[in-house]
Amino acid sequence: MKRKISLFLCFMMVFTMFTACSNEQGTSTSEAGSDEDVIKIGVFEPLTGENGGGGLQELDGIEYANKMYPEVLGKKIQLVVVDNKSDKGEGTTSVSRLIEKDKVAAIIGSYGSGVSIAAGDIIKNAKIPAMGASCTNPMVTQGNEYYFRACFIDPFQGKVMANYALEKGAKTAAVIMQNGDDYSIGLGNFFIKSFKELTGDENSIIDVSEFQVNDTDFNSILTNIKAKNPDVIFAPSSLTTAPLIISQARDLGIKSLIMGGDTWENPSVIDVAGSDAEGIFISTFFDESNPATEEARSFIEGYREELGGKETNIPAVAALGYDAYLLIRDAIERAGSTNGDAIKDALNSTKDFEGVTGIINFTEEGDADKNIAVIKTVENGKFKYIDTVEIK
Repeated sequence: MKRKISLFLCFMMVFTMFTACSNEQGTSTSEAGSDEDVIKIGVFEPLTGENGGGGLQELDGIEYANKMYPEVLGKKIQLVVVDNKSDKGEGTTSVSRLIEKDKVAAIIGSYGSGVSIAAGDIIKNAKIPAMGASCTNPMVTQGNEYYFRACFIDPFQGKVMANYALEKGAKTAAVIMQNGDDYSIGLGNFFIKSFKELTGDENSIIDVSEFQVNDTDFNSILTNIKAKNPDVIFAPSSLTTAPLIISQARDLGIKSLIMGGDTWENPSVIDVAGSDAEGIFISTFFDESNPATEEARSFIEGYREELGGKETNIPAVAALGYDAYLLIRDAIERAGSTNGDAIKDALNSTKDFEGVTGIINFTEEGDADKNIAVIKTVENGKFKYIDTVEIK
């Protein structure tokens, strides 16, 4: 009798183990089935670090686009978001994770050209198409057939700001750049080139200064600039550095016009610089007071409600994040596939795509073919639209 009971208990233990294993396999199969019902798009943005403020704005636009257009090819689009921490090394690690672990079909990002450039070879070798929203340095897409972008590029932006400086009566300029930062150095040098060409004077740039990452004291640089008394100071830099340069320049009594690039369009620049930010000028990609398309009008109405008063103006990078998502989604839909080469080919054949920031076509390099920029100033503690500039 005892032997029968023992045999029965052994049988039950084996049966229970077999059943448990079967249930585990069933759960695993079910999860795989769920993965088959979604299309993953990776998002690598700086959510922390010196570019964290801009990265969060860009992500907000991407997530809003996903809310408005949540499906493609009859499947739900799942955003897989990683923080590149405003760091080139972390950027390559986060992109590798998106490709190798998360198996994304495409990638959006990053705010900050340096991080995008660093991740470029990984994207190219994996043959996973990527769409930059606001990374403006030309090197992001150069020689990389899998990298595209929704924004204008720095040779154009540098020319826009040099041209506007001349319109404001500037004949001499000083330029401040961050050493080792691809965006800052690139845009600064494009401004220098354009300003010299437009003035016809090789000596019109009377000072070029560079600072190091994490520097907070610019008094030495600015004291030197004050002695040379330029008509304009152009200082393309991160949104954390911008208010420090602005305030320290005004504290030293510098009266020169102060200009920055697209990264300065963030309320934190005004919050930190305070009244010193009054009268600065920036170039950017979009303004809600001047919608370029029907998609823009729809976006402006919906996104204002989405913000719920969190920001007084719709950030241009949020609009670009929205466009970047729509461009990827449109390419997947036209490709009828999540194959990387098929999506890349569909992006290359994009024709007159109606985005929030305008009608978008791509050049051979994968850059959005844009020749329009927006100029804004700060007035009464807010960014104010000045003009839309077209340069051919």
